[in-house]
Amino acid sequence: MTGTLSVIGLGPGDQRYLTEDASDALHAAEAIYGYRPYLDRIPIRSHQIHYPSENREEGLRAAAAIRHAVRGHNVAVVSGGDPGVFAMAAAVCEAIDTGPEEWRTLDVEFVPGITAMLAVAARIGAPLGHDFCALSLSDNLKPWELIEQRLDAAANAGFVIALYNPVSRARPWQFGRAIERLRRHLPTTTPLVFGRAVGRTDEQIKMVTLDAAETASADMATLVIVGSRETRVVVRPGREPLVYTPRAVAEVSA
Repeated sequence: MTGTLSVIGLGPGDQRYLTEDASDALHAAEAIYGYRPYLDRIPIRSHQIHYPSENREEGLRAAAAIRHAVRGHNVAVVSGGDPGVFAMAAAVCEAIDTGPEEWRTLDVEFVPGITAMLAVAARIGAPLGHDFCALSLSDNLKPWELIEQRLDAAANAGFVIALYNPVSRARPWQFGRAIERLRRHLPTTTPLVFGRAVGRTDEQIKMVTLDAAETASADMATLVIVGSRETRVVVRPGREPLVYTPRAVAEVSA
């Protein structure tokens, strides 16, 4: 008899962002697999065992969790934010697609969570109020040249862009290169929102313009929202500004 596998989104950090479905799925699991910092957010219960692993081990983590589940256990795999956004849901699907035939009979559920771009946007207004896209600046699984092509296309098409994984110790140069690329297409006054560790005690939100992007630091815990040509900033005396992208576009930009 096979068990079940739940792929669960933990949200951006604080427990108040964890959905009821996600909480129920975590309680039901006998074993929980995940990246070590994400597992650290979850208390170990008496009926559970945690299986932590490191970054860049998503494929191995997915396969280990599936093998555990097909032996008849109720297993969970966790991701920060939403598991379907640059996270474990795709790794699990890929493992099932390329793995043994018995893995395809496994009962799998995907439990959504609040992804970083939604949490950051909610802190500042409505920058995602019109068409937008999400890009990961990590070139671990795709060539940097493709990232540049997608940055060009998204900026030219008028999308607001949510940038995941902007900087890491192994590639400190890529965010600067991305900003250089975006400056070819967007006004220097385009607003950028930097949201770091949203929903956690060390949360930081900062808004700058494209010409001053280097003044805001970013790391792997940071989500950067790059406005479009239409994105606006509402200055409010004594209060933080609101950043929003109007729902309507009057004409096509040249």
